[in-house]
Amino acid sequence: MKVTLCGTCALGRSGFADTLGAALGVEVALVECMSGCTRPSTVAFRAEGKTAYLFGDVVEADLPDLVTFARLYAGSADGNLADARPLGGLRMKAVARIPG
Repeated sequence: MKVTLCGTCALGRSGFADTLGAALGVEVALVECMSGCTRPSTVAFRAEGKTAYLFGDVVEADLPDLVTFARLYAGSADGNLADARPLGGLRMKAVARIPG
C-alpha cells in the first residue's frame, strides 16, 4: 500500500507523515501540492489493482480513523469497502475514489 500526504498543506508541514507512517507501519510519501486546495491536507491511499482513495480536510485527530481505513483497505481484495461506517468522520472526508 502506498500512502501519500500533501506536503504543501499544514498537516504535511507539521510532521504528521512520520506519525501516520509509524501508526500504519508504512512509509508515507510527502509530495508537493496534491491540488486538493479546496479541501486541504489531503492524503491518498493506493495499491496495485485496487481502488485508490483521496481524503481531504484531514486533521491529526483523524489518525485512528486513518488506521482503521488502512486496515480495512489492506484486507479488501479490490479496495472497495462494503460499509464505510467503521471509518467514523473520515467517511465524510472522502474527496475521490478512483477505480484500480
